[in-house]
Amino acid sequence: METFHISGLVSALIYAGLGIAVFALVLLLLEIGTKYSINKKIAHEGNMALAIVLGAMIIAIGMIISSAIR
Repeated sequence: METFHISGLVSALIYAGLGIAVFALVLLLLEIGTKYSINKKIAHEGNMALAIVLGAMIIAIGMIISSAIR
C-alpha cells in the first residue's frame, strides 16, 4: 500500500486554483473585449452559436492549462 503524500495533494490544489484563475481571467477579458454582453446573448437571447463557440474556447483553454501543468 502506498503512503499518502500531502505534497502531491497541495501541488494539485495549487495548480487547480491557478488554472481556475487563468480561466476566469480569460472569460473576463472576453467579456470586456466584446462590444456586447456574452451572458446576455447566451442566457437571455438564446444565441446557440455563441454558446458553442464559447464552449469550444473553454475546452481549448482547459487543454492549454492542462498541458502547461504537466
